[in-house]
Amino acid sequence: MLRRSALTLLSAFLVLPALPAKRHEHRPSPQSYIEHVKYLSSDEMRGRATASPELEKAARYIARQFKTAGLQPLQGKDYLLPFPVTTNAELGKQNRLEWRMGDRSGRLDFEREFIPFNFSSSGRVEGEVVFAGYGITAREYNYDDYAGLDVKGKIVLLLRHEPQEFDEKSVFSGRIYTEHSQFFSKAANAKSRGAAGVVLINDRPNHRGEADDLEKFGKTVGPANAGLPFVQMKAGTAEDWLAAIGKNLDEVHTAIDRDLAPQSFAIPGLRIAMQVDVARAMKTTHNVAGYLPGTTNEYIVIGAHYDHLGLGEQFSMAPAMAGTPHPGADDNASGTAGVIELARRMASEPKRQRGVLFLAFAGEELGLLGSSHYVNNPKLAMQTCVAMINMDMIGRIREGKVYIGGAGSGEGFKDLLARITPRYPLNVDLSDTTGYGSSDHTSFTTKEVPVLFFFSGLHADYHKPSDTWEKIDAEGAIRLLDLVADVASELRDGGDRPKFVRVTPPAHGHTSAGSATGSSTGSGYGAYFGSIPDFGEVPNGVKFADVREGSPAAVAGLRKGDILTEFNGKPIANLYDFTYALRSHQPGEEVPVKVLRGDDTVEVVVVLGKR
Repeated sequence: MLRRSALTLLSAFLVLPALPAKRHEHRPSPQSYIEHVKYLSSDEMRGRATASPELEKAARYIARQFKTAGLQPLQGKDYLLPFPVTTNAELGKQNRLEWRMGDRSGRLDFEREFIPFNFSSSGRVEGEVVFAGYGITAREYNYDDYAGLDVKGKIVLLLRHEPQEFDEKSVFSGRIYTEHSQFFSKAANAKSRGAAGVVLINDRPNHRGEADDLEKFGKTVGPANAGLPFVQMKAGTAEDWLAAIGKNLDEVHTAIDRDLAPQSFAIPGLRIAMQVDVARAMKTTHNVAGYLPGTTNEYIVIGAHYDHLGLGEQFSMAPAMAGTPHPGADDNASGTAGVIELARRMASEPKRQRGVLFLAFAGEELGLLGSSHYVNNPKLAMQTCVAMINMDMIGRIREGKVYIGGAGSGEGFKDLLARITPRYPLNVDLSDTTGYGSSDHTSFTTKEVPVLFFFSGLHADYHKPSDTWEKIDAEGAIRLLDLVADVASELRDGGDRPKFVRVTPPAHGHTSAGSATGSSTGSGYGAYFGSIPDFGEVPNGVKFADVREGSPAAVAGLRKGDILTEFNGKPIANLYDFTYALRSHQPGEEVPVKVLRGDDTVEVVVVLGKR
């Protein structure tokens, strides 16, 4: 299931119309199902990170299963469909941080006294230094560390976390961090102010008795490239700099916390020169595809993602276990095993009117990369794709509860589910009807393909090393696969093609970084824009996979395929920039926006709505 910075998941579940019971020669068994899960989530797979050797091994395993089942490859004799991804950042050898203050100077020891963040841009910057408190602009709290402060072309020195960190009465939510505390928010705010770079220090006055440790490289969620150098250094060095101009960090911190009055200032005479070397490489990974032809060129898709988090790193929900393999048995070896078993089942049946394309996607955990690439580079015409069925985390059914999303995305889906689901001892939840969500079916929704999303719910092992095969309910998964098979068979066997229905959901704002649901984040504050991001990489900006009907973006004339490059005069390089920029505005504001539409730049004014 797609990682997200605020854990919001659609509760979408559907049940399909009932038909006379059918006999299948190769009905999936709990034993065969669990063997696939055990292999894909085994120790040797090391969490199946996208572009890892282990994920490629998993791809070959799935391809062999498709071939054995009798499916046809879409590309010559190869079941593997390649696409490029940007891999995790790695530290280069040219990282330096030097400082000069009057007749004093120094060079910090790399990795011991300073270290870049994994989302830092590379390059050399030099400039005067300005202390900007926590680096936060929070209009909803009437707080701005940058008020009256000129940081253009300068390096900003920032505190980690946020004011009044342990005050439960604080507008900043006290013991619960707001999004303003996140590193990417601090980076986006500094960049929007024209800062040349950021140096972060631990807020030691808030954390007495704790070691002044540097954040481990590769652990932090953020964009592939924040657009400016962003490093962390030991707080003791900064305390010496402040002492040289008669400032005390403890006193500055206390003054901020006392009344939330910013205590920002330039540090006269101090200059920092830093060289940041963070390497990112493009690698090739693969979707896996097998096709079962029908008698016409129409087809349905049955899919699931087979990648997971690898060693967890910044995406782990158990940070203390980062660096440990995250097996991903439920997420999503369970759905992948379902695709394999349904492929065997349906391939054993006589040829029907419509074909079935079985797809296993890579890159889902990094932002629906595999499915987004496929729908933009399809091997079968998208115009003849009748429907898409997606299975993500189907192995932990509790008390018979199953969620089916997207019932409103296809004309006739609700009737279909109403006929089929009563046959099964499952408690079906159809509360999400939109076809958008935190998994690969969203990519097909943006291409106006009706979708159904099958999901058994979140649990305490989500994105943790404890998501292991022993906890999978294989018999429950098989019951769900029987239901999915009946739904898929009816869509395959003929009848009217379901017409795509664009469902207008409740306003939830633009998708936050790392989340495909469009849910609001933070404590309910914020403006609504109405776009759905395309998670495929673009050189600069945020591409819209779709624009919600009736949303502020749609009313202003923005369209699917537009690439947002500027928001209220600020450049937008990535989804994190957009998330931050949107959050800094209020409902009702008129915001000038620039997008690229083909070769043209289009400028509109968007009146922001309310979440």
